[in-house]
Amino acid sequence: MKKTYFIADAHLGSWAIKDTREKEKHLVRFLDSIKDNAAALYMLGDMFDFWYEYRYTIPRGYTRFLGKLSELTDSGVEVHFLTGNHDQWMMYNYLREECGITIHREKLMPITIGGKQFCLAHGDGLDPKDRKYLMLRAIFHNKVCQRMFSTLHPRWAMNFGYSWARHSRLKHEGREGIVLSEEQDNTLAFARQYAQDNPKTDYFIIGHRHIDQHNDLPNGGQFIVLGDWISKYTYAEFDGDHLNINHFK
Repeated sequence: MKKTYFIADAHLGSWAIKDTREKEKHLVRFLDSIKDNAAALYMLGDMFDFWYEYRYTIPRGYTRFLGKLSELTDSGVEVHFLTGNHDQWMMYNYLREECGITIHREKLMPITIGGKQFCLAHGDGLDPKDRKYLMLRAIFHNKVCQRMFSTLHPRWAMNFGYSWARHSRLKHEGREGIVLSEEQDNTLAFARQYAQDNPKTDYFIIGHRHIDQHNDLPNGGQFIVLGDWISKYTYAEFDGDHLNINHFK
């Protein structure tokens, strides 16, 4: 049986990360290594540090990454992209039409793979107490606000987007990668409640937090945070029976 892979948080193109071109090449080498035995690849958001589509314009760069994804889909591998908080503005379906990628914009994505029940998410917006971020997220997803932003020339819009993303990364530098308790992070509490409400869930998988974390859920399932492709190069691999977290060196 062919395998299903899960990755998240490459933040390609970030102005706050050194050697992003080399990190893109490393990601491409990983994609090349799985192309012969992959049935599907799920990217759980923030693969780009900023992505905003105009009707006839997309961000420059990422040629190697997009080319390899196109090669995967051309060969029959399903590639799914759950948008994150950095790359949610895929309004004109460039990746779907040009690269064959299926885009998912919902906050939670329940899905069955190999008889197992998964719930996939990027991981942002799952804390109901973080009202400030939930308000910001609602603005980002508002179609009127998106159209207003589209009136800006790409020269200024892209500069603003990459600058905002750099500021966000530097602001949280040092706090990412720390495993928090359930009292400190309501994301785990959300997953536990979801598992109680949906007891057949085997795996609740997210990105966003930039840590490789594993917790047991009250229904016997597993809560998994995927890590990232900035320093950890972690991914999940499901063979139809078991799910493992691996590091690509």
